[in-house]
Amino acid sequence: MIELHNLTVGYGTKAILSDINQVLKAGQLVCLLGANGVGKSTILRTLAGFQPPLWGEVLIDGRNLSSLTLAERSKAVSVVLTERVEVPYMKVVDLVGMGRSPYTGFFGKLSEEDKDIVSEAIEMVGISSLAERTIDTLSDGERQKALLAKALAQQTPIILLDEPTAFLDFHAKVSTLRLMLRLAHETNKTIFLSTHDVEMAIQLSDELWIVQEKNISTGTTASLTESGILERFLKGEGISFDDKELTLKIR
Repeated sequence: MIELHNLTVGYGTKAILSDINQVLKAGQLVCLLGANGVGKSTILRTLAGFQPPLWGEVLIDGRNLSSLTLAERSKAVSVVLTERVEVPYMKVVDLVGMGRSPYTGFFGKLSEEDKDIVSEAIEMVGISSLAERTIDTLSDGERQKALLAKALAQQTPIILLDEPTAFLDFHAKVSTLRLMLRLAHETNKTIFLSTHDVEMAIQLSDELWIVQEKNISTGTTASLTESGILERFLKGEGISFDDKELTLKIR
């Protein structure tokens, strides 16, 4: 679980979002929505420990993120960023095996237990048949699943993803979000991601975080619809709003 107490995020002395008081619970897929430049990536980078908060606290299972060593942090939070992985000749199984580096060291040799964990992660995301393929031969959707398997092999209770569906076609987007929803529920992990695929996030997430006008509103699709927050956000994004359509799940 992640708790945010009076959190202000930004760069240097410039605050982008202030006084954030929210909780990310275990066993949930939570989608972060908002226009470009509102601070979504900044929030994720702050929660990952890549940059310090300007003010306030990020607590990971009750411990202040700033007090954790790099080794402790790497066993608590795994991160999948937007950048495409371009590693010639690296096999999927080797990429996923890098998720074990917090336990073996970057150049550490995988034990039989590590190998079993890697195989299980690959199987969980449904790419066992691709294990011996090289990364450069994969489709964007397959590559994203390999990166998710790497995060699973890291065995952290929290997974953060920045625009994981950015390069995917429609069917791969749906498949990826469904997969993350299933993994959150089955493994009791906290999975928190930013996305511009608003319609899919509305239908496939347990909770939404909506950033607009320098504020964050959180809740289920139903609660945010009832409060009118979701309608205002969608209209601001130029998306037609129909609260009856929002009840049509694509699960």
